[in-house]
This record gives sequence, structure tokens and C-alpha cells, in this order.
Amino acid sequence: MDQPTTTGGDGTLQIDIVSDVVCPWCVIGFKQLEKALHITGTPAHVKWHPFELNPHMPDAGENLREHLANKYGTTPEQSVEARRRLTQLGEDLGFTFNYADDMRMVNTFRAHQLLHWAGPQGKEHALKLALFEVFFGQRADLNDPETLADVAAGVGLDRTEALFVLKDNRFAAAVRDEEAFWTSQGIHAVPAVIFDRQHLVTGAQGVENYTSILRQLVGGAAA
Repeated sequence: MDQPTTTGGDGTLQIDIVSDVVCPWCVIGFKQLEKALHITGTPAHVKWHPFELNPHMPDAGENLREHLANKYGTTPEQSVEARRRLTQLGEDLGFTFNYADDMRMVNTFRAHQLLHWAGPQGKEHALKLALFEVFFGQRADLNDPETLADVAAGVGLDRTEALFVLKDNRFAAAVRDEEAFWTSQGIHAVPAVIFDRQHLVTGAQGVENYTSILRQLVGGAAA
């Protein structure tokens, strides 16, 4: 894997996370990992990478419950239970899921372009978390340039420049290339977490498992 960036030999663990901003398990997985990092006291650098759960989603989006029914065959009862479970998991981890019957799944390609732009400015991580929060907490339309620009401004990025970035699609090709890279590496579901450029872990593993993984990695590095 050549795509992930590293932070050098300062003892900081490089963690690359491939995810989408409308993926609830990506939020859960990161919050679990974040807690494990705190428990173990592991210094880490998190780099986010783009993945689209629904690359062909139309601009208008789809009702979330209808989308899940069409894509996965999820029944209304299963949807209610899944939302209840995610809401409880989120609450336990300090994250709010605010589901509603009119919530929509949206196209996320613009959001990934904005994240790509935010990276060199040191704002990618803050923007990623803010996008998670406004989508799941406020049910915001993350395909809307004005909404995206507002979120960018909220983490200290230039709102006007954000709109220009989204209008001229200057990072569209770069995002497509990066998405293709991760797909070529066999990643077809998210979250996918790569520790130290070598160790791939998929799915939300839970605080205990992430803690164990971190201790093994840090212990191995120290040995």
C-alpha cells in the first residue's frame, strides 16, 4: 500500500481510515477507536480517505428508509431496530444520531472533494467530524454546496473558497483516483482502518478490540 501518508519516525502511529460521511458504522468505529487511543495513551495521526457508499446516488438523494429497503431488503421493523441500536451505541460514545422518517441518503462526492481541499490546511479531521455531526445530528444535505460551505466555515475554513472548490470541481479527479486506489486494494466496505500502513481492520471493532490492537502494535514497536 503506497497511498497512505506517514508522519515519520517520531513514535506517532499512522492510522488511515477509509470511510464515507453518511456511514453510521464509520462514526461508531471511529469513536470506539478514539476511546481506545485515549485508554492506551497512543499518540496517533489520523488520515481520512474517501469512499462512496452510493456513487450513483442522484443529486436529489433518496429517503433513507426506502433506500435501505431497496438496496438491502431492510424491512421497516429492521430499520427501527437498527436505528435504535445505532442511537444507543452513539449515546454511549458521546455521539448523537437524530434519525427521522424524512431523513435522506445523499450523494457525497462533493463532501469528499471538500475534505481533500481541507487536508493541506490541517482541517480535514475537524471537517470530517463536523460532517458526521451535521448529517446524523441535523440531517443536513451534504450534497448542497451552501450547506457544505457553512460546515467548512464552522471549522475555520474560508467559506467563499469552499464554494469555489465545489463549483469548479478542481479536486474531482484526485478524489476519483483515491477512491479507485482503495477499491483496487480490495476495500469494498467501510469503515476500513489501516494501522501503520500494514494492518487492515474492517468494520467497527469495539473499544475492547481496538484497545487490544493498539497494545499489540505499540508493544511490537517497542520490542
